[in-house]
Amino acid sequence: MSSHHNPHSRLTESMRLVLRNIERAGRPPMYLLNAQQARLFYEVSASILDLPEPPMARVEDLRIPMRDGQSIKARLFAPYSKSHASPIPTLVYFHGGGFTIGSIQTHNVLCRELARIGQCAVISVDYRLAPEHRFPVATDDAWDALQWVSKSAESMGLQANALAVGGDSAGGTLAAVCAIHARDAGLKLALQLLIYPGTAARQETTSHNTYQSGFMLDKATVDWFFDHYIDAKDRDDWRFAPMLAERHDGLAPAWIGLAECDPLVDEGVAYADMLRMAGVKVDLEIYHGVVHGFVNMGRVIPEARQAHQDAGRALKHAFALGQ
Repeated sequence: MSSHHNPHSRLTESMRLVLRNIERAGRPPMYLLNAQQARLFYEVSASILDLPEPPMARVEDLRIPMRDGQSIKARLFAPYSKSHASPIPTLVYFHGGGFTIGSIQTHNVLCRELARIGQCAVISVDYRLAPEHRFPVATDDAWDALQWVSKSAESMGLQANALAVGGDSAGGTLAAVCAIHARDAGLKLALQLLIYPGTAARQETTSHNTYQSGFMLDKATVDWFFDHYIDAKDRDDWRFAPMLAERHDGLAPAWIGLAECDPLVDEGVAYADMLRMAGVKVDLEIYHGVVHGFVNMGRVIPEARQAHQDAGRALKHAFALGQ
């Protein structure tokens, strides 16, 4: 049986074991739950495969005002205390979860790891979720948060002009959108850190077909997420599909980390190509034999720990260049 006919044979041994165990645990598929149930389920199960929580010198809860008068939560992680000799750079981070689930807590370890390895502050943003808040609320929240951090950095003891944006999955989409807004607003970013981002309006690539079931992010779940989040008529809006933005020149350099066995891998590669064609510096890493969501599985998947190292190094490097 060649791997062409059986995509499962591309998985690493440890990845296959994780998927088998999840299947054995008989967890209900997400698309059979409502959003509240799915959030709770994710919150409770998120830390099972993740690394133990790394200690952090500084952890602070923030509130960020939004354009509609509401405010959202964010959490600052930094490897140094506030009295640290010199202000440090900042990554503004958006968690994944299909715009519907996920939180600061589900991505707590990842954000700490990025802060620790990247030697920077990470501000994890609790943007508002669908279906209570449909498109474009998440993208507006993300952009409002980035602008607020840029204006408030100094008062938090952070470096004013050393800013990056990042996220995984839906959060990667938000980060890519923020990078485009930032270019248009003249806000300089050192890096856009995109971990298996969604970038296309429709799920039509080959990988969406190859990996549509049995690879963590099933087609039915993708549909469930997007039905909660967006109307069919809005799918061609570049704030949902950054690939459709009018131009990609002048954007912040990108570090893009993808999972090989992921329905989103092809559009991630296509986005990397699109940025390169526009003259944007792109560093693309594809982690072989792993599935969507692998970066939160550092306890059992070595590629997750590798991705943390690679992303952290990319941050450190980008901030050093920006000095």
